[in-house]
Order: sequence, then C-alpha cells, then structure tokens
Amino acid sequence: MCQFSFNPYCELHPDWETVSLNTFGSDDIFPFHKSLDVYQPTPLRSLGSLASAIGVGEILVKDESLRFGLKAFKALGASYAIHRFIKSRVEAETGRRLSIPEFLDTAGSGDCGSYTFCTATDGNHGRGVAWTARWLNQRAVIYMPRNSSQARIDGIRSEGAEVVVVDGTYDQAVTKAASDARRNGWVIISDTSYPGNMGIPSWIMAGYTTIFREIDDILGDQSPSAFDTVFIQVGVGALAAAAAWYYTVHRRNRRPRLISVEPLAADCLLESIRFGCGDTRTSRGDQDSMMAGLNCGTPSILAWEYVKRGMDFFMAIPDDYSRRAMRLFYHPCGDDPRLVSGESGAAGLAGLLALMESDKMSSAREQLDLGPRSSVLLINTEGDTDPVNFRNVVTTDA
Repeated sequence: MCQFSFNPYCELHPDWETVSLNTFGSDDIFPFHKSLDVYQPTPLRSLGSLASAIGVGEILVKDESLRFGLKAFKALGASYAIHRFIKSRVEAETGRRLSIPEFLDTAGSGDCGSYTFCTATDGNHGRGVAWTARWLNQRAVIYMPRNSSQARIDGIRSEGAEVVVVDGTYDQAVTKAASDARRNGWVIISDTSYPGNMGIPSWIMAGYTTIFREIDDILGDQSPSAFDTVFIQVGVGALAAAAAWYYTVHRRNRRPRLISVEPLAADCLLESIRFGCGDTRTSRGDQDSMMAGLNCGTPSILAWEYVKRGMDFFMAIPDDYSRRAMRLFYHPCGDDPRLVSGESGAAGLAGLLALMESDKMSSAREQLDLGPRSSVLLINTEGDTDPVNFRNVVTTDA
C-alpha cells in the first residue's frame, strides 16, 4: 500500500543563503568532473512509447548506469568531495591555491599526502569512494549493513578497498564507521550528515549537480520547457537536495514539480514530512527493501533543509513497483531503447507507475496534474549493481 503526502513546508523561492555550508554554487564542480580522463556525459533517453502506455506525454531518463564504468552516479559526489578535502589540505600546507590541473598533477605525482577514507554504504556510494581512493593511491575502508548483496561487496573490493560488514542496518553501519574513524584518525567521506560531520557531505551533495548540468547542456534552449515533473529516488536525501537546489535556482520561474520516492521499508523523508513538524524523524520501517541503495533510516541533516523547502510531494512504495519498473526499462515498449536499471535506479519510474495507477493516489495525481500533457524526467541512478537479482527480476513475467 503506497503512502504519500504533499509538502506543507515547500517554498516557491527559498532563500538558500540562509542554509549553512551551501556549497552547491561552487564554480569548480562541473569543470572538475569534466577534467577526469574517464569523463563522458551520460545520455538522456526518450521513452515515448512507454509514456503513451503509462498515460503521460513524455518520459526522459538520465541514464547514470554508464557513469565512469561503475554502473551508478555516486562517484560524482565521492570524487568531488575527496578532491576538495585533499586540495584544502595541500593548500593549507603549501600556502598556495591549486587549480584543477595543478591538483591533478599533484595527485598523479603522489604528492598529496596519505589518507584512509572510510564510509558507510549500501553499495554504490562505497564503491565511488573506493574508486576515487584507488585513483589517488589512497586507502579505503567501507562499512556495509548485513543485508548487502555479495555482488556489491565484491564490486567495492574490486577497487582495492577493505569491506567491513556490520551486523545491523545502514544506520548502524554509519555509527560504526564514525566510531572507527575517530579512533583511527581516518577521514569520513559520508553522504549523510550529522553533528560533527557536515563539510564533506555538503561537497558530496554538490557533486551531484553535474547530473542536472549535463541535462541542461543536452537539451540546450529547450531545457526550460522540456519537462514539468521530476521523480527523485531518495535514501538520506543528498540527490534530492541537489535537485531541489538546482531547479529552484536554475529554473526559478519555471520550476518543475519535484517528487520524492522512497521504499515503504525506509521512508524517513516521508515520515519526517508527515509527523516531524518540520524536523527529521527516523523511519519506522525495517530498512530491508529490495531497493538497497535507498535503505536509509534517517535523513541527512544538511540535505533535509533543501528537501523540506524544495520538494513538492513525497511518496513511499512497495518493492513490487520497482520490479515492474526494472522490467519495463529492460523490455522496452515499441521503439524505445533498452535501459539496464537496478532496484534503486528504477525507483523513479516505480513512483510514476504508482501515481498513475493507484486509486488511493488519484486525488494526488489530479493535484499534481499528471496526465497526457505531462513531461516527466527520471534519473536511472544505477544499472545492474546486483547482477543476480537483476537477472531474476527481468526474466520473471509476474
């Protein structure tokens, strides 16, 4: 049974200058990513046949399954955050500012110091941290909850990182990683923020804006009118925060509706909107959704300010919608291209399916004005990061 709520705290033109550690406007984010040898903008796919079948005018999908060869978008945030951290340390020691080419030269020569980076993850963020650490010849220790798939564990180990599986949830892995980092003097590259850990999560969130910059570059002059609704899958809220900031700033007068999609088993943002009186709450779910990358029980404190003030609508859905969405992407309608989309990657389409089909949400659908004239943007945030489960899902008819 889907759960949902409109956002009573949403502001049409929020003043982001009042938010602490607002790094979204940094002018080096997109240039840094473009400077990487492996950089290629990920494609924007049009799924016209699927749009007709569902009952909307157009569906555009930003396909992050091709990002950096890692099958997920998360390395955008991890790489930018680690770059900012090391750059700040080198600049403090040398007394000179480093341009992006100078940073890359310093990193390539091994003159950027020695660090151990650690984080908690459900899979994709941890691999992004491990990948960046390996590129910079640094050590990485990655903490994962007990329900992590072996494929995601192996993916992180393939980047040379040490993996610690915690006998608990994602939130418990966050606590363990923070405790060990304090004891060992490690650097936490966390995509969730909490008291005492705010700066690096702000850089991670800022790194995700490259996704939306690329969309604007692809669409060119058509961008302001290309879509009116964006579905964003949500874990701790970092990607949703990036979307909220980006579209309230760059599409100020034609801002699309922003819709948050979570699993019922880990619906911390929806719970916070419905019952938090403006503050964050921990989900009452068991954090055991098939949408593993979204199994987060507590919102990021820093992301929350952007999410609370910038998102229009929150919904939580059962896993069956994600399974259907994965199959619809992989077995396309008509002439639509095939998309490989993992359990969390398909969550945006899953949310669209739920809104268009659920009788319980018919009034919400009408209020959001979703129908044949709607143009929808989805982000396929991951490919088949768990190949075994992916094959099981896409080869099953039901």
